[in-house]
Amino acid sequence: MNVSKEVAKVLLDIKAVFLSPSKPFTWASGIISPIYCDNRLILGEVKSRNLVEEALANLVKEKYSDVEVLMGTSTAGIPHAAYVSSILGLPMGYVRSSEKNHGRHNQIEGASVNGKKVVVIEDLISTGGSVIEVVNALRENGAIVLGIASLFTYNLEKGKLRLQEVNVINHSLSNFEALAEVALESNYITSKEYEKVLAFRKNPNDSSWQNL
Repeated sequence: MNVSKEVAKVLLDIKAVFLSPSKPFTWASGIISPIYCDNRLILGEVKSRNLVEEALANLVKEKYSDVEVLMGTSTAGIPHAAYVSSILGLPMGYVRSSEKNHGRHNQIEGASVNGKKVVVIEDLISTGGSVIEVVNALRENGAIVLGIASLFTYNLEKGKLRLQEVNVINHSLSNFEALAEVALESNYITSKEYEKVLAFRKNPNDSSWQNL
């Protein structure tokens, strides 16, 4: 089993990801979805967490070999940045969603990023909006952003296009397609539900996938 499917299996096993085509979820954006992801649950499962963090560290080493600093997204990316920075022996920090309204008014906490080659650690990529804000904040503070290393991506076209527009790449440990394949192979979903899941993935704004 490749890393992408191995991580997908972990996410399904610990219920960090739910697939429920018959009783879909409503995202904050209003999109009706057969999938819901809560990667924070990884933190409470030691064996699964160790596997994921080692895989994420290997991903960073492979894709961004000259990285100097890791920066987690607030808040979900922070613990993963901390684990991976410990494994790789790198300085780390995190980026707030906005500047503090007191003290030094920092938005970037921890390691200095000015003139440094930085990799952003994120747990989940959907439409890319929040992680792009992090990338922009880092660049405004002098960072050379090499790219993003994330645990999971929905591989939505909107997200991929938005990342391209700001000239930043993302490498994820696992993705929507790998998860759907593992779910089908393990009988977590039926072949009919698999068709629905892929139809959703093709166009999340079109709810007709529910009628397949």
